[in-house]
Amino acid sequence: MNSNRRIAHLDMDAFFASVELRFYPELKGQAVVVGGARVPAPETLADVSRRFARLKDYAGRGVVTTSTYEARALGVFSGMGLMKSAQLAPEAILLPAQFDAYRDYSYRFKAAVAAIAPIIEDRGIDEIYIDLTDHAEATLPLVQRLKAAVLEATGLSCSVGVAPNKLLAKICSDLDKPDGITLLEAADIPGRIWPLAPKKINGIGPKAAARLERLGIGSIGALAATPEDFLVRHFGAGTGAWLRRAANGVDDSPVVTSREPKSISRETTFERDLHVRQDRPELSRQFTALCERVAADLARKGYLSRTIGIKLRYGDFQAVTRDVTLPVAVGDAAVIRRAAGECLKRVPLEKRIRLLGVRCGALVPVTAEAAQDEPQGKLPF
Repeated sequence: MNSNRRIAHLDMDAFFASVELRFYPELKGQAVVVGGARVPAPETLADVSRRFARLKDYAGRGVVTTSTYEARALGVFSGMGLMKSAQLAPEAILLPAQFDAYRDYSYRFKAAVAAIAPIIEDRGIDEIYIDLTDHAEATLPLVQRLKAAVLEATGLSCSVGVAPNKLLAKICSDLDKPDGITLLEAADIPGRIWPLAPKKINGIGPKAAARLERLGIGSIGALAATPEDFLVRHFGAGTGAWLRRAANGVDDSPVVTSREPKSISRETTFERDLHVRQDRPELSRQFTALCERVAADLARKGYLSRTIGIKLRYGDFQAVTRDVTLPVAVGDAAVIRRAAGECLKRVPLEKRIRLLGVRCGALVPVTAEAAQDEPQGKLPF
């Protein structure tokens, strides 16, 4: 391990929910849940106060996008179904997601950090890695300055972990949430990292964690002490070797400042299962909207696509995918819809549909020539 590296992981605290509290400050300190496809917006009353929806009143298949720490204390977390969440926190405030606002605040916090420490790896809307290795400033005051810049730009708090590599920094940013700072050196690994559960390592999901538990490996320290051949026997050569390296805090991956996306996709889960015959107008509307949204994503990110695909999940949760590779890259919503429509002709449509998705892969950066050459009549459909 190169202990001279200083890699920070900055994670915004309950990001979506915190952005919502900028719009609705009267909800600070309350259990607030964001999500759902058809969550009503708050109603402004005659006295200028606002009436908010409650989780207990929601009916549908929506899932939690995020929740405040007060709602998390009641057991409500992102990805959980709203109906199940209502059983845990019926009086929690329910807000619709405002993704344009989240993207705006994401841009603000990243720009504030980049003005101080420009070597950044963007890991999503609410988290980044930062390489601080070559900064002359001491770590703690530098991190404090970064946090202050984020607060000034957004009004939001973040938590930061700094360690010799990305794997450890990611773990550390979660150790003192919210609004925390955790600094870790290689010598601190046995005392601060090894007592934690293996699932704290980014890349060890619920299934792998449960499997480790069944093998009697209940902590990162126990995993670090497990012979590699034992792990290889149970998880395979690549994963077994990685598990032991990760548990010992070994990670040489660089901070990647640019990353080409492999695909861009959009999908939606319907409030009720839809059938191609009985619900054709609604399915057609949703299908067109997905194609328009993915086309807008392509345009915003500066790409065209050569492979168009669809994803269906039926009411019985069985999923199917199909795709078609085109002779030229495209970005027009109508062309994407025609290609995706051809894919739909190749899947069974007798069963009701729970989820529909459209994916654009084999991405090509837009050039002036590519944009001019985008075809309308040379495609195989």
